[in-house]
Amino acid sequence: MPNHSVARPLGPAPVFRIDKFVVPAEVRPAFIAQMQRIQHTLRSLPGCLRAHVLNQTGGTGEFNVVTVVEWASEQAVASAAVLVKARFAQEGFDPVAFTKNAGVRSDLGFYGLA
Repeated sequence: MPNHSVARPLGPAPVFRIDKFVVPAEVRPAFIAQMQRIQHTLRSLPGCLRAHVLNQTGGTGEFNVVTVVEWASEQAVASAAVLVKARFAQEGFDPVAFTKNAGVRSDLGFYGLA
């Protein structure tokens, strides 16, 4: 019987960070602008393969803004976390407070290939 499974490349598995947000209409432009700024920073870090901010344009889901970042490995995620935390501290930016003050609900998580 032939094996139709797709072979995965050897080496570290990519890691995906997918954050979903319910953003009130009145703050959506400012929220998206901030998420785009963050994604721009992430794209410049080693191991970031791609980063996107998605704005819901149709459908019935409750989450209307989604960010997706693909990292080359768990090590890339760990290294980026240190750099991003330092950058946010330097800027005086608190993402948890920003999200809460904007009235945004979120569902945040790391994902791997199934």
